[in-house]
Formats: sequence, structure tokens, C-alpha cells
Amino acid sequence: MLKVLIVDDQALARDGLELIVGASSDIEVIGTAENGADALEKVEALMPDLVLMDLKMPVMTGVQATRRIRERFPKVKILVLTTYDADEWVVDAIRAGASGYLLKDSPRDEIVAAIYRTAKGETTVSPQVMDTLYRVVQHGTPTDSTLAEKLNQREREILALLANGLSNADIAERIHLAEGTVRNYVSVIFTKLDVSDRTQAAAIAWRHGLVQSD
Repeated sequence: MLKVLIVDDQALARDGLELIVGASSDIEVIGTAENGADALEKVEALMPDLVLMDLKMPVMTGVQATRRIRERFPKVKILVLTTYDADEWVVDAIRAGASGYLLKDSPRDEIVAAIYRTAKGETTVSPQVMDTLYRVVQHGTPTDSTLAEKLNQREREILALLANGLSNADIAERIHLAEGTVRNYVSVIFTKLDVSDRTQAAAIAWRHGLVQSD
């Protein structure tokens, strides 16, 4: 069973998400929290596999909670589910360590599918949020001008596919490699870029123009 903690300051939202997520036979909602501080305590006590995290909450925001949870419990995945797609929320959440970012108006099946993908270490970002991320990195100044020196051609190719949301299996099929080989490439890419997950690696790919906007 995939253990999920739901964090939202609105009781109605928590109850609704619990019904949606808990309807899946192999997902167990092991608890809920009403703010970031409460979430941090619940993570320590319950050790979920994934936290479904709102952002704008009293006492401690979702961004602050995400950062602290990732620092203390790096194996716990954070999937942001919020109404906010403003630039600062998106960038701050990803920098804090969120593995995915969805808007609350996403379809139910998309939310559940995103939980599964995030738990497997894949990146999930709503199209609207990806547009925001692209706009930020397009107009920002790259902070790492040595990307080409850090990654070889094959690694840059895999990073670009990763940033487009492809799983290791999808990448392997696309470029005709074994999935284990792709997994090793992704691990090397994370090490070279000094990132901990696919979302942070994808942000670098976008910032350096390795991914083209539709």
C-alpha cells in the first residue's frame, strides 16, 4: 500500500481529497494535517511515502514544510496540490524539494495518476504550471553556464526527455537503451547537476534551453 498524508488548511478540501485518493485500492490515506507545522509532526509520527501538500496555509506554509520535510525525511515525496500558479509559488516549491506541482482544478484521475508517478520518482507538473516555469526560466539569467561541460551529449539528450515528463521506461524506448542503463544515466545527471530529483533537473533543462515550448 502507498501511504499518503494530505495537508490542507481547509477541512472541506481535506475531506474531498481523502475520498478521491482513498478510493484507490492500493493507496491508504494514513492521516491529514491542517498546516505545515502539523504536517511536519505527522510525517515524523506516521512516515508516509508521499505528502499531498497545499501551499498557502497558516502557522507554516507548504513551501516551508516541504523544505523541512525533505531535509529531515529525504525519502518522503512531496506532491504540491494548490490553487496558486504564480511564479514565486512555483519556483519556491520546486526549490524547496517538491517532486510535482498540480493545480486543484485538475481532474480526479489526473491527481491519482500523479500520486503514483511521484511515488515512483517521476516528475508531474500541470501544463499551466509548466507554462509558468518556462516563462520564469526563459526570462531569467542562467546561473550555471557550464552545463555543456558537465554533461555529455547523451546525458543532455536524456535530461531533455526527462524534462518533458518521460519516465525512465519511456526514455529507454525512445532512444533504444535498456531501462537500467537510463536509470544509471539519470543518477549520473543528478550527481553532476547537484540535484536530488527529476523536478529540479527538469528546471535546469528548461533554464538552459534544452526543452522547447510547444
